[in-house]
Amino acid sequence: MQAVREAEFVTVAGLVAAVAQGESGALWRLEAADRQLDANLVRHLPGTGGAAYVEDEVDVMLVVVGGGGTLTLDGAKSRLSPGFLGLLPRGTSRALLAGPEGLLVLTVHNRRRGMSIGRSTPAAPPEPCALHLVCGRCHRHAIEADARYCSGCGTALPERRTT
Repeated sequence: MQAVREAEFVTVAGLVAAVAQGESGALWRLEAADRQLDANLVRHLPGTGGAAYVEDEVDVMLVVVGGGGTLTLDGAKSRLSPGFLGLLPRGTSRALLAGPEGLLVLTVHNRRRGMSIGRSTPAAPPEPCALHLVCGRCHRHAIEADARYCSGCGTALPERRTT
């Protein structure tokens, strides 16, 4: 017998009213474990926004619920206001900037693959950090990776750490 899934209902006004005025971030998200979609209602405070990034995995539907701002998609700017509806295709560079009244957006996309349990292939060990090869006296960076003394003032450099 298949389990009956519960529908999820909320009001945007109720969500906004339940959160402190100066609080930003996700006000709501879908929670059902067996869902096919992800959805988030996100508040951005006035003047905030993230640096441009590329979403490679999923297309994202963006709906502006309140406030305003700017969307930059692959370098093209669009003014955001309530009712704006846009598809942000995977592989595009995007950035949001909230206007003076802030920005309230609903994002909807296919659910991303979750983490799986299993064995991973070990990554190559990281290269040793060369930061310790900076002279504490004259602040010159050693040219050679295996330097033992500063080439500028002759001060002994710290021992090279191994991981």
